[in-house]
Amino acid sequence: MADLRGRSAVITGAGRGIGRAIALRLAEDGADLVINDLDVVPAEETAADVRDRGVRAVVNNADVTEESEVTAMVESAVAEFGKLDIMIANAGIHRVMKILDASMEDFDRIMRVNVRGVFLCGREAARHMVRRGSGKIINAASVSGHRGGSFQSAYAASKFAVVGLTQAFARELAPHGITVNAYCPGIVDTRMWAGIDVEMSEVLGGPTGTALEQALATVALGRQETPEDIVGLVSYLASSDSDYMTGQSINICGGIHMY
Repeated sequence: MADLRGRSAVITGAGRGIGRAIALRLAEDGADLVINDLDVVPAEETAADVRDRGVRAVVNNADVTEESEVTAMVESAVAEFGKLDIMIANAGIHRVMKILDASMEDFDRIMRVNVRGVFLCGREAARHMVRRGSGKIINAASVSGHRGGSFQSAYAASKFAVVGLTQAFARELAPHGITVNAYCPGIVDTRMWAGIDVEMSEVLGGPTGTALEQALATVALGRQETPEDIVGLVSYLASSDSDYMTGQSINICGGIHMY
């Protein structure tokens, strides 16, 4: 268990799934949290569960694609906790689509949330962290950011971009005592992957569950990933134990890919 007592973090997309699991783990580690999510109800529920763990939590409903809202989110975190130590840019979306049928509206939406959102969160956090001479920026990438897959060209492109942003931010911000890393999940049991299964199974011409079954056959550890499988890595990246690690995008996927 990391010791994050006295530290504060923003977690985007923290109402459900991976973001919620990260919030609960960092609360157990002792961090005070800004729980960001566009959906107010699950954000409030996560914040209540965080407070039950003895730390402070505030809810923020900023749209991570809107520059002014991300700026205000970081400013509110600093106002609430006196500083911002950790930014976790977790919010992301996915759409399954054949290249020949892909709409530019879907492509642009994925890139706005998954790339623009990560960039804005990292930039605004860095503007505060540079003044303090320390900080942790942690981005949500994916195994799809290391190897593209069929029917997810926009999503893979966005996650490759997150890997690139992570490396570029890491190099530029290292002289200021800021580390920048990313976590790369695989087939996680979340609402997002349930939606992927429905869409992908339809593309494959089978009933719902077809895509999930095929995907799980690639997992060396033989089971679907849970959000809780990811949180230990994020806790490590948020802690002083990872102070000599930067620019890394780490697969945590049950052995789908091995490098």
